[in-house]
Amino acid sequence: MVADITRPALQKHPLPEEYASVGTDRKHRLEGFEERELEWRGTRLRYAAGGDGSPLVLVHGLGGTIENWRALAPPLAAEHRVLVPDLPGHGRSELLPEARDVDALAEAVLGIADVEEAGDAVWIGHSLGGVVALRAAVLRPDAVRGLILAAAAGIGSATRAAQVTLAVLGLARPGRLVAPYRQAWAHSRLGRRAAFGWWGVADPDALEPELAEAFLVGPAHHIDTRQAGRALLASDPRTELDRVTCPCLCLWGASDNWVRLDDGLEYARRLRAPLRTIAGCGHLLIGERPDACLVAIHDFVDSLG
Repeated sequence: MVADITRPALQKHPLPEEYASVGTDRKHRLEGFEERELEWRGTRLRYAAGGDGSPLVLVHGLGGTIENWRALAPPLAAEHRVLVPDLPGHGRSELLPEARDVDALAEAVLGIADVEEAGDAVWIGHSLGGVVALRAAVLRPDAVRGLILAAAAGIGSATRAAQVTLAVLGLARPGRLVAPYRQAWAHSRLGRRAAFGWWGVADPDALEPELAEAFLVGPAHHIDTRQAGRALLASDPRTELDRVTCPCLCLWGASDNWVRLDDGLEYARRLRAPLRTIAGCGHLLIGERPDACLVAIHDFVDSLG
């Protein structure tokens, strides 16, 4: 059961007024979580906060949103203080004035962690969120106690094919066509196969309709995800992986056709981290196999002591 939610008082390190975080009156997108708003460097960021205990930061992927963590955030909040941001340009977060690379996205999420006094957190990043978490660990080692890279992008993203694919998707934005009808698509086997087949999940028929809908809702609210896409293409996390000093876990779907297992193997080798695979699972592992992800997360966090 999700613990009662209280926002910690900002007593130790009061922040300037422009960094004040306030609650919002919109419908909460994660069960048991309070949705909050932060004015950060002239940009309005939205995030959800819930639970109590040692902090976790959950960072979604390109084109994602807070709702992507619907299956994981509430159970994790039973034991942890959990922060779940909408990345800039995604969901209900505004675009940054400038984001030349992923560092700008990482700094925005670090701003949320700072205002919530969630330093020394374990960061869990899915796809693009994995690269954001890696950069946060390089920029602010004091703020990141551990990293879980869930099908992290960044390696395959450097290929020409990936650049063309992301550019085409950024222009066409097919998700916007589906988003108004997301409930019908999510509750239809044919709709789930069309939306998630090959690239997203290994077995679209078995994907829970509510979780399928959680991955389809984002494009209805996004301002513009192309900024984050360009930042990803401009970043190669491999160049500074030797500066990541915290413990890491690479968590991958064995049947991921979007960010292939070979990328997980390379991350694991370069970070000298274990690689944990989930059989019969694709790229959207946080929704396709949340049970296996929860076990891996709990095992990793427990190993940190």
